[in-house]
Amino acid sequence: MGRAIFLMPLRFFQKGLSLLLKKQTNILSAALVLMATVILSQVLGLFRQRLLAGIFGASDTLGVYLVSSKLPDFLFQLIIAGALSSAFIPVFADLLHKGRESEANKMASTLMVMGFAFFGLVSVILFIFAPIFLQLFNLGSGYPPHQMELMTNLMRIIIFGQIIFLVATFFSAILQSHNHFFIPGIAAALYNLGIIIGILLFSDRIGIYAPAVGVILGAFCYALFQIPLIRRVHFSFRPTFSFDTVGVKDVLKLIWPRSLSLFIFQIGTLITVSLISFLPSAGRNYVILDFAQTLAFAPIVLFGQSIAQAAFPVLSREKDRLDIFKTTFLTSFNQMLYLVLPVSVLFIVLRIPIVRLIFGAARFDWEATVLTGRTLAFFAFAIFAQALIYLVSRAFYALHDTKSPLIVGAFSTVIMLVLSFLFVAYWNTNLVSISESYGRFKIIPFGVEGIAFATSIGGFINLSILLFLLNRRIKIFNLKDFWFPQLKIFLASLFMGFALYIPIKLLDQLVFDTTKTVNLIALTGISSIAGLSIYLFLTWLLNVKEAETFLYMFRRISGYKELVDKSEKIIDVKASQ
Repeated sequence: MGRAIFLMPLRFFQKGLSLLLKKQTNILSAALVLMATVILSQVLGLFRQRLLAGIFGASDTLGVYLVSSKLPDFLFQLIIAGALSSAFIPVFADLLHKGRESEANKMASTLMVMGFAFFGLVSVILFIFAPIFLQLFNLGSGYPPHQMELMTNLMRIIIFGQIIFLVATFFSAILQSHNHFFIPGIAAALYNLGIIIGILLFSDRIGIYAPAVGVILGAFCYALFQIPLIRRVHFSFRPTFSFDTVGVKDVLKLIWPRSLSLFIFQIGTLITVSLISFLPSAGRNYVILDFAQTLAFAPIVLFGQSIAQAAFPVLSREKDRLDIFKTTFLTSFNQMLYLVLPVSVLFIVLRIPIVRLIFGAARFDWEATVLTGRTLAFFAFAIFAQALIYLVSRAFYALHDTKSPLIVGAFSTVIMLVLSFLFVAYWNTNLVSISESYGRFKIIPFGVEGIAFATSIGGFINLSILLFLLNRRIKIFNLKDFWFPQLKIFLASLFMGFALYIPIKLLDQLVFDTTKTVNLIALTGISSIAGLSIYLFLTWLLNVKEAETFLYMFRRISGYKELVDKSEKIIDVKASQ
């Protein structure tokens, strides 16, 4: 008896480890695993932001730190991330599918060497000439000299973290190609944990340098945590530098459109940062934008990236069987919309309470809270569109078409930048005088909210054009599978908005003193439960298939194997169909 009790924790650990290390064999199971890891990562990310808000507040100093990461991140996304998402995984997974594991490993090793050499060289150049690059991209505009010097030093520290991050990202791509999603997801979460540890351990001694040191610590954690599973899938690093290696030329052919697309997007991000210099207290305003964007992108990453990432290997394998490809895409599309759209509504209606609960601290003042809430609402209008872009773009990548997302992304980015300039720079410098009353209406110039609004408009344009082009290829626009599910979900979300708004207005005015955190939590919780209950009920009443799928999941969540088996039937489309 005593021995059995002693062995129970060990057996539980062994079973748990086996479950976590197993391959995910269908889209839903993979997406569930990814969502679980993304939730952990997002929670840690929000806790990181909460710590930064509590220690540094909505200050210019914190803004300097946030801006300092933009150029290193720009290079990493351009050189490494784009290649892995659109080019490496399809080619690597295809070689594995054909039983050519040795050639796949050799290709991965070659690309790791090439990526490390190129990115390392660019990083060294950026490290040496950091002040020049900051001036070149106008990132330091609006900051005094001492803050520019601080920005330069922080950027140089963060560069080291990005080099380590390169290796970790390759490990994640290899494991995902082997249908392992949990360990890479947990490893990514550890990156945020490393930054948190850096803040907690060093902020008292080195101030704003603490999170930058945490970036290096987090990157090490990200890489090291994946090594045991990398060995388990029999990946062996064989350093070579040959363009004749099998698969390398295929990857390089697919890279350039995606890299060009990311270049345009990242340039857009840098220009956006530069536009904020038109506003007073540039650093503080960037903190507002970054915090609102962090909240808005949490559901985008949670649902959009998770489902799209899980669907990508399946879409890549079924690119030659368009009927299966189409069904897989539409199923994933509707599931994503079902999960993301109510979050958009939730953020719009409960924007202020959400910001106060997550970032509320003595140093994150009420004015910053209100402005962050408004900015969040403008982002929230297009959360579902931004999430769906992940899936639609990967549908094109799976069809080996990286040019269409490039062209459409470039066009929507240009639109976003033009609107951002009109809303922020031109509006605030030339039209401030029109901020006066006309009857019942008041025209108020945009501040940082204008960038959020422009981003949402750009997202809508991007998604609309991509769907139009995809429909020309695989005919997705039909009443039964595309339009009816969307109409039902949008209708349920609209009523959910009313269900959220009414209780929060009544309870805020009549019952709760929302200056107290406990009351604010209660108010937000009651309103959220009311709204989500209405949403679930209406989608069930309207016979939305996704509601049935997720209700089944919640009923059977205790039996993972049964869930996976059932989800296989729900999600995977068999060749006989």
